[in-house]
Amino acid sequence: MNVTDYTYLINKPNTITEKQTLALEKVLDEFPYFQSARALRLKGLYNENSFKYNSALKVTAAHTTDRAILFDFISSESFNAIQKELFDKKTNELLSIDVIDSIEVIPTSTTTIDKNSIVLENTTAINIEEDFVPVEETPQTAEEKLELGKPLAFSKNETHSFQEWLQLSRIQPIIRETETNKSSKNTASDEDVKKKKESIINKFIENNPKISPIKAGTTTSLNIDINKEDTSSLMTETLAKVYLEQKKYQKAIQAYEILILKYPEKSSFFADRISDIKILQQNNNN
Repeated sequence: MNVTDYTYLINKPNTITEKQTLALEKVLDEFPYFQSARALRLKGLYNENSFKYNSALKVTAAHTTDRAILFDFISSESFNAIQKELFDKKTNELLSIDVIDSIEVIPTSTTTIDKNSIVLENTTAINIEEDFVPVEETPQTAEEKLELGKPLAFSKNETHSFQEWLQLSRIQPIIRETETNKSSKNTASDEDVKKKKESIINKFIENNPKISPIKAGTTTSLNIDINKEDTSSLMTETLAKVYLEQKKYQKAIQAYEILILKYPEKSSFFADRISDIKILQQNNNN
C-alpha cells in the first residue's frame, strides 16, 4: 500500500476493500501504534462482517489515545453503512443486463389445472411429482441463532455499551518463567509470546487508562449495576449482545428480561434469545 492509496482511504474509508484490509495488517505488524491504520482496518473488517472485528475493536481501543474519537468513528453513519458506491455499481450492472427472448406467461380462461399437471395456453406441460419431498434445512445451533462473533454495531447513544465491551470478563494469567525453563528461553513458541502480548493488552484495557485529563463541562459515565431498576433506560440490544460475547450469560439473560419489559412488542424474540442463552450456558457448564 502506497501513500496515495492510504491518503485516499483516510478521506473515504467506505471504499476500503478486502485486499486493502489485508495490506493494513502487514502495515500494523511493522507499525503497531499506527492509530489511523488500525481504525481503517477496523472498518474493513466490519465491511466483511468478519469474526475478527470484535477482538480487533478491543485492540484498537488499547492503541487509541482518545477513545471518544474512536467511538464517534465506529458509531457514525459512514462506518455502519454498506459501501454505497459498490452497491450502486452492482445495481447498475444488474439493470443493464440485456434480456433476450423473454416469454410472458399470462393465465387465460383456457388454462386448466388437474391433480397431476398444469397445462398452459401454449400446451407446454409442467409435471408435478406427487412424491416431491421438500428440502429440510439443517437446524441451527444456539450459537448460530445468537449470531455469536458477529460484529457489534454501536449507535451514538450507546457509550455505556461501548465501555462495557472494553471490560474483559476474564483476564488471562501472565506466563512467568521458572528456573527450569529459563535455559530454554530462546526456544519459546510463538503461541506463548502471543499469549503474553494479549495478556498485556487485556490488562491495559481493563484498567481503562486516561491519556489526557477530562475537560471541564464534559460528562463521565459511571459503572452501572444491571440489577438496579433505573438501568432500563440504558439497556439496549447491543449491550445484551456485549454481555453474551463476553460469556456473561446471566447478565445477558437479565438484559433480555429488561428488554422484554421495555419493548413488549418484541417479547417473543427476546424470550427465544433467553432460551438459546440458557442452552449455551448449560453446554459450557458441562
